Amino acid sequence: MKRILALILACVMLLSLTVTASAADITLRMATGYNNANTGLAFSSDIAGEGITLADGVTYHTGDLKPTWVEMEKILSELTGNNVVIDGSYYQGNGDAKEFDYWKEQLDQIDMVPGTSLTLTAYGDSGSLVNLAEYADKLPDFMAYLEANPIVRLSITGNTETGAIYFAPYFDGVNDIEKMPLMRIDMLQKLLDGEGAFAADACKDTAAPVYQPYMPTSGKIEIETPTADGSATQVLVKDYDAYGNIVAKMNEVGPMSGVDAVNMLREYIDKTYGGYYGATRSNLFCGYDACWDADEMVALLRCVVANPQTLNGTDSIQGLFSREENSMARRPDVYRLGGPLFGVRGYESRQDYLYFDYDGELKDGRQNVLAYEAAARMHDIAMEGLISSDFMTRASTNSGMYLENDLGFMSYDYNQTQTLMNATKLQLDQGEKYSCIMIPVARWYDGTNEDGVYMRFTESWRSVKPGAWAISKKGVEANPGALDVLLALVNYVYSEKGQILMSYGPDAFIKTKDDGSYETFVFNGKEMPVIADATAEELWSLAGGNYTNFARRYLGSTLSFVKSQAFEYQCTHEVGREGAAKLSAAIGLGTIKHPALAITENLWYTSVPTVLPFYASEITEKNNLSDLASNFSNDFNMFDEILVNGIPNGATAQEQAEIAENDWSGYVYTEICNDAWTRLIEYYNSLN
Repeated sequence: MKRILALILACVMLLSLTVTASAADITLRMATGYNNANTGLAFSSDIAGEGITLADGVTYHTGDLKPTWVEMEKILSELTGNNVVIDGSYYQGNGDAKEFDYWKEQLDQIDMVPGTSLTLTAYGDSGSLVNLAEYADKLPDFMAYLEANPIVRLSITGNTETGAIYFAPYFDGVNDIEKMPLMRIDMLQKLLDGEGAFAADACKDTAAPVYQPYMPTSGKIEIETPTADGSATQVLVKDYDAYGNIVAKMNEVGPMSGVDAVNMLREYIDKTYGGYYGATRSNLFCGYDACWDADEMVALLRCVVANPQTLNGTDSIQGLFSREENSMARRPDVYRLGGPLFGVRGYESRQDYLYFDYDGELKDGRQNVLAYEAAARMHDIAMEGLISSDFMTRASTNSGMYLENDLGFMSYDYNQTQTLMNATKLQLDQGEKYSCIMIPVARWYDGTNEDGVYMRFTESWRSVKPGAWAISKKGVEANPGALDVLLALVNYVYSEKGQILMSYGPDAFIKTKDDGSYETFVFNGKEMPVIADATAEELWSLAGGNYTNFARRYLGSTLSFVKSQAFEYQCTHEVGREGAAKLSAAIGLGTIKHPALAITENLWYTSVPTVLPFYASEITEKNNLSDLASNFSNDFNMFDEILVNGIPNGATAQEQAEIAENDWSGYVYTEICNDAWTRLIEYYNSLN
């Protein structure tokens, strides 16, 4: 009996040793994060301080992994049967481009690295990065995601001969609107709403008119728009024969008092829309059934700038403004508004200024006459003093100051981050209200009518971002077992659960029911988790309500892969959600059109891939087009320059487009891009 017991004990010990031996210790050397030391996988001293306790009840210190990545360690250990350790200390905090530059000569020292998609594609093709397509059998969730979103698949195809994929893409939200017009709704309502004539004790005169009509001056056009409650569609008629074009009418009069300008705009709205809006004329701009256009916006801005005493009790108010007037990261948002205002493609492309024409060819907005005409129209608006004076002089005043001091009226920006100012800059208890509004109506040339189509269209549509994470081939060759673990990571983050983790963080930050399942709400037609009350409290106490800052700095989520907007939506101020609901309804009803992440029958409606599979020789040739690049760079942008100073040398829009095409070798650039696109679409067709 003793011999039998001894034998059993020996077998148990042997089995234990076997199991222990098979569970390897694997450390992932992650040189990854978002764009600085505070947004890496681990807590920086700036964020953790002497220790910070979060909603999960854990106290974190400098160097500790953030909650999302603590959870990812556990998940990867369970998925692979190994003891996985994630080491985020390799991240230098330089941002994608500089981070890759730091590591590119020592890729054997790390396992995963961030970079721009163009750079990662080039280094992948040279053999430095792992081709994920070779491991499709280990990436079922990742491949299913790509199959469901063809443009995403094409955006990350690095080589059309092999179908290589060298990085896992990042989505800061996907298939959703990105930027939109925002407006001081309370000021709008003061000017336009109410029975009888508008009156004020004091006002200024409007400036001498410069801007000329964009919309028709006679006749009628029909616009499909949501109903007043956003539940269905209807057709509203802009009847220019009933009153005339508002800009043309104002221009005939010339400078006039701010009071007269408001009453002229009120009369125009009443007659042009047949009394549809009644005394709530502000709904022309901010309702579900909003139907505004560029000319109506200019007329409104004239009224705003001429009535500062009524709107803010001072002698000055700014019409259009940008978040940071002296930053080339934010200034372009002002000329970009000209895209939806004047029917221009390319201003908000997912790659350079490229867009598909209805003939299936890639076009470059920098060679588009309409793009220069739109920028020149924005210049005319500026010449009337309707764009902020600080913008025109490139001063440092920002939107926070404008809103805090009631000095600004309208911008074009992100809804979540900017409508937070309702809580931090405005006085809601006094009726102040800053919200996103409907996309404007413009004439778009989508190929369905040679005279264009009056409709709403936005090019600001979320797709693959330019930054991504890749696996270092030399790194995983020097780190046995790391490749399989990293493949498991890439696959998991594109699964349904993985997308929630990468957006919300671990379950401790999500509200759950008694049975452990998530509390949910419907977002874009899908059930999505509700954030925990403690998470919401920390969002405001630690990050002032800014979702992306909170997620990146404290949770470690939203650094890469797929970020759902569902969390961000819950963090949007109630005023911002109110405006977003109207846009969402219009998108759902099809009255706001947008690019699709699919190959559409009319390619005009297809989103341009974020990356095209250029040959090395093509990249070199593109990089040599210095004139084209320097005139549309991070330091100088011709469209911004035209907005401020007009088209250089008195040239026409046609002449400036020809300069870009010929003198700046834009035609060479377009040929290179179309050659790459042809290879890409031929590859895609070969898969089907």
